[in-house]
Amino acid sequence: MAAMQAVAEPAVSESILVASIGELPRVDSVIGPIQLRVQYPAAGAVIDAPDSSFLFGTTGTGDASLTINGAPVRVAPNGAWLAWVALPPDSIMHFALEARSPRDARRLTLEVRRPRRFRPPATGAWIDSSSISPLGTVTWPRDEFFPISVRAAPGAAVRLVTGDSTLARFAPDSRMDDVAWGIRAFDRDTQNLVRTAPADRHLALLRGRDIPDSGVFIEAALGRDTVRIPWRTRFELMDTMPRVLELEDGPGGDGIIIGRAAPGATYHWFWPTGTRMVAAGRVNGNQRVRVAPGIEAWIPAAETRAVSGPEPRAVVGSLTLTPLEDRAILRIPLSERVPFQIVERERELEITVFAAAGDVNWIRYGPDDPLVSRLAWSQVTEGVRLSVQLSRPVWGYRYRWDRGDLLVEVRRPPEIRRGNPFDGLTIVVDPGHPPVGATGPTGLTEAEANLGVSLVLRDLLADAGATVLMTRTADVPVELGARPRFAEEVDAHLLVSIHNNALPDGVNPLTNNGTSVFYNHPRSIPLAAAVQRALVSQLGLRDLGVGRGDLALVRPTWFPAILTEGLFMMVPEQEAALRTEEGRRRYASGVFQGIRAWLRDRAGDE
Repeated sequence: MAAMQAVAEPAVSESILVASIGELPRVDSVIGPIQLRVQYPAAGAVIDAPDSSFLFGTTGTGDASLTINGAPVRVAPNGAWLAWVALPPDSIMHFALEARSPRDARRLTLEVRRPRRFRPPATGAWIDSSSISPLGTVTWPRDEFFPISVRAAPGAAVRLVTGDSTLARFAPDSRMDDVAWGIRAFDRDTQNLVRTAPADRHLALLRGRDIPDSGVFIEAALGRDTVRIPWRTRFELMDTMPRVLELEDGPGGDGIIIGRAAPGATYHWFWPTGTRMVAAGRVNGNQRVRVAPGIEAWIPAAETRAVSGPEPRAVVGSLTLTPLEDRAILRIPLSERVPFQIVERERELEITVFAAAGDVNWIRYGPDDPLVSRLAWSQVTEGVRLSVQLSRPVWGYRYRWDRGDLLVEVRRPPEIRRGNPFDGLTIVVDPGHPPVGATGPTGLTEAEANLGVSLVLRDLLADAGATVLMTRTADVPVELGARPRFAEEVDAHLLVSIHNNALPDGVNPLTNNGTSVFYNHPRSIPLAAAVQRALVSQLGLRDLGVGRGDLALVRPTWFPAILTEGLFMMVPEQEAALRTEEGRRRYASGVFQGIRAWLRDRAGDE
């Protein structure tokens, strides 16, 4: 289809420009021949955004003017540019770029595409086959309902049929549309959170039963018009499956199996291999398990194996605490390796052992330990709840199976001296990426920028007395999971991962760029907040605040860990700053000052 002309943002307001520059060094001027290039998106790329998105690249010279489809776009002194453009409704979109300088001119046409989506006819009955959920194989308990959803003509009578029999009837689905994840995560404009309940979405509930993967159809009837399409899903009763599953690791795994509250949801549970639980259903490669009455989790089916025996239910025996020089080890005897969860609070670890009964006749503390002030247990609906109360804030913990016992190691906080808080600390600095990572308008990669900042931070920390270890010191790829594993193997006291940000399609980078720091566990919140304050002071950009993220680099439990997103690679002035010694120094200095302030606060608590 021919693309309708898109209109670029005509100008960048002064307030937006100031917020994007902050206290960063001035961008050096580059004068030369025009070298017009679009860094993002690539030609032929698919742009998944409803009505507007961004383009960025370079003209190669700072004295060029640039238009996109006739509308002016600001060019930075080094030739970099960033544009927020309206997207035409067509499936193929064209953007005409024209750059002019006192010496020459260049033109470029960029063609990009929208995702292929079903377009319903203007009249009559229709069904969007790409919208059917689920597809594949479902194994489900008898007498438990499973939701089936489909897009079909508004007002149509929709049903699931085989031959002349109706298996289920659909009703209009009144739930509102989801907001795109990128808008939820990054967009500060609440007007973009408007949602509607689509009239073309239909929902049915199918009771667990055996249904073959052929001869079953979804039918939509509207007036005299009726359409049918095959429903290529096999339904099986769970009665035919083994009931008890044991978690096992795949090749190259780390011994921990993740559990989610729903298929595709964020990580929520982390269980060592060998944990046993009850199967409760399966959808393709996602296995549903019963953690406790009323609590379900989804785990990768490939990381389970069927075992014989009754449904696992454990008895929790007497507790033993063993103080060591750098940690205290709590031994929890269990008659079965049932699932559990550890919830961290400021000075407490709450351990819930699911599907368990308590027989904690003794609690033995061992030699006097100033770290663990009290151990307690109670019987709750979910199982047995244990409380490990500490005299000092949590620094870290980890856990593992030791035959039938659960061992929880509680890390002893390091002694921190206010006058020299870094002395004796081991800090791992992780320059985020490669592989992958963002790229700026003039081609600077995030991996290169992160490494430049991290090397400066390494020197600042080492000069202050810390032992600093790097996950990489050159532009070489390091596997994501290897980075936190390395920090744990060297017994680091802190992990700091240095990154620079980018945005998904459809989020305006002119109004949503700034500085942020991410954490995962509560113990890291004060550290993240201290580093965020110092970074905002050093860089002068928008304060996007501290955020919790389900990120591999901040999930380790053995030490506080943060991930910084100091600047945005896609913003010309911020990319340019990362090319300079001063810009990298400002970034690294902010992280260093934040860590130092946090350590001094902790020294005051001791």
